[in-house]
Amino acid sequence: MVKIGQHIPDFELDAYHEDDIRKVKLSSHKGKWLVLLFYPADFTFICPTELEEAASYYDKFKELGAEVLSASTDTAFVHKAWHDNSPAVGKVQFPMLADHTAKLSREFGTYVEEEGHSLRATFIIDPDGIVKAMEMHDNSIGRSAREILRKLQAAKFVREHKGQVCPASWEPGGETLKPGVNLVGKL
Repeated sequence: MVKIGQHIPDFELDAYHEDDIRKVKLSSHKGKWLVLLFYPADFTFICPTELEEAASYYDKFKELGAEVLSASTDTAFVHKAWHDNSPAVGKVQFPMLADHTAKLSREFGTYVEEEGHSLRATFIIDPDGIVKAMEMHDNSIGRSAREILRKLQAAKFVREHKGQVCPASWEPGGETLKPGVNLVGKL
């Protein structure tokens, strides 16, 4: 199972993206930030609300040099059918990974064997392929794309500003900290 500070394994999966089914390799995103969104299944209740919200922030993620990938244990053909039939999911422009063997979900520790699907989980991975943030929770609780974006902004900030850290609820332009020193100030 991947952990904070570890390199992610490389995978090549089918994905539904830009009206086509194609292969996507995680390693093809090296040099970019990566936001990996695991969700339980297509044609469910909470999942379309999360994917629609992530789609509404997609341009902001891309402005930060990040690619967003969603993943469930459905096939790429099911992703296509859902995309074609759900107004919410129809807004998704990022690749929807098909983890129908659950190999990716198992490697990232999100798979629930007894239920046959993934937990809701988010991984923020830096341009070197190292996990910087992860969140996993019960499938009855939806995520906030805005909070994922904020965490990405913080991870990017500390990468670009060595020796500084972001305090609780930090937002770009807010005060940062330098361990062992007082507040650095607004940056």
